Amino acid sequence: MARDKSPIVKQSRREGYALAPKAQKVMAKKTGIPGQHSDMRIRGGSLYLTQLREKQKVRRLYGVLEKQFAKLMKEATRADGLAGENLLQFLERRADNVVYRAGFALTRRQARQLVSHGHFLLNGRRIDIPSIRLKPGDILEVRPKSQKSEYFKNLNQIIGAAGQNSLSWMKADGKKMKIEITGLPKREEAEAGINEQLIVEYYSR
Repeated sequence: MARDKSPIVKQSRREGYALAPKAQKVMAKKTGIPGQHSDMRIRGGSLYLTQLREKQKVRRLYGVLEKQFAKLMKEATRADGLAGENLLQFLERRADNVVYRAGFALTRRQARQLVSHGHFLLNGRRIDIPSIRLKPGDILEVRPKSQKSEYFKNLNQIIGAAGQNSLSWMKADGKKMKIEITGLPKREEAEAGINEQLIVEYYSR
C-alpha cells in the first residue's frame, strides 16, 4: 500500500501549518522552510504558488497521495453542490479520519495504521482500507480480538476520553469502542485554516 513516509514535522514547516500535534512544538521554535538555504527560497509570489501550497497542505493533512487527491477533486466537481466543500466532506468521511476524529488515535497517521492493520469492523465486516468512505448509518467498531490488545485496553489512558470530540455527524463510544455515522460533515467541522477555493482554482487551470 503506497503511503507518504516523509517526516510530518518537515512537511508542516514546508506548508507553514501544523499537520500533526507534535509539529506545533517544533514550529514554535523553528520557523521557515526546512533545509539548507531555506531563507533564499520564495514563499510568497504568484497565485499559482499559493494555490499549489494550499493543495499540498490539505493533501498532506489528510494523508492522501497525489493521484488519489486529484481523483477526489474530479468526483467533488461532478457532485452536486460546491466542489470545495464536497472535497472536504469526502476527506472527512474517510475511515482513517473518522477513527482520528472519534478520538481513537492521536494522529491521522496512527489512525491510518490502525485501520490498515485490520483492527476495525465496518457494519460487521473487517476492513483494512483507510480510504473507505463512510456514510450515514454506518457503524465502525473495534474488532473483539483487537479490543484485547494493550493499545485498546488502555485507550482511555493513552488518549484521554475516547470520543471526546463533539461532531454533529458521528457518535463515538469509547467504552464500547464503537463509532456511528449519523449524518454528513458540515463545512465548519472540517480542519480550520483551509481555503478550499484555492484548491478548486488550482485544478481549474
